[in-house]
Amino acid sequence: MIDEPDAPAPLDLSAVREQYQSEGIRRTDLFPDPLDHFRAWYAEWAATEPFDPAAVALATATPDGRPSVRFVLVRRVDHGFCFFTDTTSRKGAELAANPQAALCFGWIALSRQVRAVGPVEPLTDAEVDDYWEHRPRGSRLSAVASAQSQPVADREALEHRREEVAAAAGPDGPIERPAGWGGYRLVPEEVEVWQGRADRLHDRFLYTRAGDAWALQRLMP
Repeated sequence: MIDEPDAPAPLDLSAVREQYQSEGIRRTDLFPDPLDHFRAWYAEWAATEPFDPAAVALATATPDGRPSVRFVLVRRVDHGFCFFTDTTSRKGAELAANPQAALCFGWIALSRQVRAVGPVEPLTDAEVDDYWEHRPRGSRLSAVASAQSQPVADREALEHRREEVAAAAGPDGPIERPAGWGGYRLVPEEVEVWQGRADRLHDRFLYTRAGDAWALQRLMP
């Protein structure tokens, strides 16, 4: 009889605690439009943490409710949050079947987070083409070479595919946008801003779309 290996000891994180020291926020500190408030907070975050400040967790789900989440980069904020990706990827397939999503910006150094929930719409070809042409050349080559979310034999196979794409394009040749590469806009119906405070008595405010305006209410932490 083969002895079963001992189960690993649980990873106990109960002692990992941070005490938030921020002054908090009041209703009078908030903009009437949450996207304006987001822009102001984003500027403060970008000045604090310069590495990929546009990174955000994007949650999608299948029609039967199975969720998945990953980080993406928001590249524009207009009347919604815009991001770009391979639309044939897992998140693209889930958005095609269930065009609803949630975003969460975790700005830990400022003890802040911003959540947004709402429907997701595809960006126009003109919007996607404009962004594609402004991407670094290396990023475009990688996007052409990679069928995002699909299995690949090993790292060498992926790098070989990219080398083939680069050789076909030449050093200065055009790199055409793949047909499946596109973009999305999450148009928020709800936006929550959260400010950490001492003893976990945090400040939370929820914006809810009300026609062309926004209703605002404070939530318990």
